[in-house]
Amino acid sequence: SFYEELVSHGILKPLTAPVEGMVVREGSQNYVAPQGISSVVKYYLEQSGADVSYEQHVTHISLRDGRWEVSRKTGPPEQFDVVILTMPVPQILQLQGDIVDIINGSQKQQLESVSYSSRYALGLFYEAGAGIAVPWAAQYISDNPCIRFISIDNKKRNIESPEIGPSVVVHTTVSFGSEHLDSDPAEVQQIILSHLQRILPSLPKPSSIKCQRWRYSQVTRAVPNCPGQMILHTQPLLICGGDGFTRSNFDGCIESAMSLAEAVKPHL
Repeated sequence: SFYEELVSHGILKPLTAPVEGMVVREGSQNYVAPQGISSVVKYYLEQSGADVSYEQHVTHISLRDGRWEVSRKTGPPEQFDVVILTMPVPQILQLQGDIVDIINGSQKQQLESVSYSSRYALGLFYEAGAGIAVPWAAQYISDNPCIRFISIDNKKRNIESPEIGPSVVVHTTVSFGSEHLDSDPAEVQQIILSHLQRILPSLPKPSSIKCQRWRYSQVTRAVPNCPGQMILHTQPLLICGGDGFTRSNFDGCIESAMSLAEAVKPHL
């Protein structure tokens, strides 16, 4: 039903563009978000009618008079009746305040067992009319120590247009990501570009480049035997969830969201 709704609103479309080297599981269906994966999140936020505040870096969570006081890097603390945490699990464990003592020993052990892969993503952006002569929309690379995946993104999303310049997205291998996790991003960018040049020597010069470090890329080990969420405190409710409690794909995120919603309902 989630896929049907998103497809009916044009947020998702079935993937029809050719992807070389992709492992296709029998009975599975792949989709693409023409306006980017953030459009899925924006759609649900709009549906919720919630008042959303962006760029709020939470640092402390503490109990104050039966409510949660949430502090952030800038601005005064705010109080809430229910707090739901869905950031990567290591960031939950980095929070300060009463939450440090509220997470019990066995929960802490479970949360500390979660692991993520790390990658770099490189975006190359071109002027309108630039030609990228490859027969595929995306390709998985199996024999390069640096690059795992290349996507001609407008082609993959099926939104090619003479008015819009193409863009290329490159994802590194997990081993390269962990090896260079704390390296200078400018140096990493040059290494990726040199490997890309060898794989696609005919690639034109981009008008701009963005290199993104992706510290928590995909969950490699989720919270064991978990129903998609973990209640840290009942009254007032403090609960955490996300793909770290299921798995790193859309189904995993939906599964955790449904589980969170059921747990939160009695507290509303």
